[in-house]
Amino acid sequence: MPSLRNFALLCAILVAPFMVMPVAAQSMDELESRLGDHPSLAALTYQAEANRERGQAATALPDPVVSVGINNFPIFDPSFSDFLPTNKAIGVRQEFPNRAGREARAGEARTLAAQSDLVRSAQLAALRGELIALLHEKVRIEKQRTLAERRNAKYDELTQVVETEINAGRPAVFRLAEIESERTGVSRILVDLDREITQINARLIDLVGLVPATPVPPVVPSDWSGAAMDFHAVRVAEASIRVADMSVDGAKAAWRPNWGAQLTYQQRESGANFAGDDWVSGMVTFSVPLWAERSQAPRLRAAKADRASAEMRYQASARTSAARFASEAAAWRAAQDNIAVLERNIAAVQDEIAAQLTTYESGVGDYAPIIDGEIAILKLRSDIATEAARMAAAIARMNALLVQS
Repeated sequence: MPSLRNFALLCAILVAPFMVMPVAAQSMDELESRLGDHPSLAALTYQAEANRERGQAATALPDPVVSVGINNFPIFDPSFSDFLPTNKAIGVRQEFPNRAGREARAGEARTLAAQSDLVRSAQLAALRGELIALLHEKVRIEKQRTLAERRNAKYDELTQVVETEINAGRPAVFRLAEIESERTGVSRILVDLDREITQINARLIDLVGLVPATPVPPVVPSDWSGAAMDFHAVRVAEASIRVADMSVDGAKAAWRPNWGAQLTYQQRESGANFAGDDWVSGMVTFSVPLWAERSQAPRLRAAKADRASAEMRYQASARTSAARFASEAAAWRAAQDNIAVLERNIAAVQDEIAAQLTTYESGVGDYAPIIDGEIAILKLRSDIATEAARMAAAIARMNALLVQS
């Protein structure tokens, strides 16, 4: 059927990019280099460069204006020599916006450029943390896939033991149903792992352009000195205050006059009743803040309100960053404690298996409880893999919050 074939082709096209497998291991340095080329980071680099260029342009004077013209030229009797007021003129005018305003606009643009650099650093740190977490998730999935396959093998072994017990006349029929139910659960786990690895590979391709076969880097929690400025987000918020300060300076500068100068050269032809002559006219202009209460004053109040808003965002960012750091640290320690509990449980189950094995070898007990214990250990090791990935992700996110020296 053509429609089914077209649908299958479409699915193949969509899935193909995520089926790419690495041909060689990539070092972490290579991955970080690829991460630095991410389009979202490149956009911030260009944005910073644009603001730096705007800062340079803001201090420049406007282009001078040249005027060329004829003054008082008669329409009905056109002539340059019959009327005294008729003359030819050429002039140049230069505007001088007040220096304080130009410096404020330049400073605002430069500060915006610095803020874009800080945003880029923060985003790079967040992406690096996500990359590390994804690599640990891949390890977790590989471990859990291996453990799930070992569980299936144990269920095969357990099925044979239970069938032997049934053949011996023991009432163990319901145990077979339990085994099949648990085997179905393992099948669902394998399906979920396939889905997760596909999603992780898709995100890795988004981040670094490939699915790397990189050994997981060690994750060591960074120490926080307690200073708010240790956080990326707080530095970005502090830059917003500096941008607002420049805006306030610009609003204050609007009260200062903008100056202008004009120089005009005029030339008159000789006529029957007057002699020709050349002369020069000069003019200086300046603005007067006559409507300051309706123009400059509201703008200054708005700039000060923006500055107060930036200050509040800075305080909120400091609180939020500290709370996020504490939350990730709590998640890391909780995962660490859970691993310790799970390892103690494994030790307890191993002791129980040893006791059951001794009983079985003495000819008294059954072998099925021993296999059940081995399956329980496989489940616990799968839980440990989950907690280990959670711990690594929490540490990576925690480190991403801090500016690394």
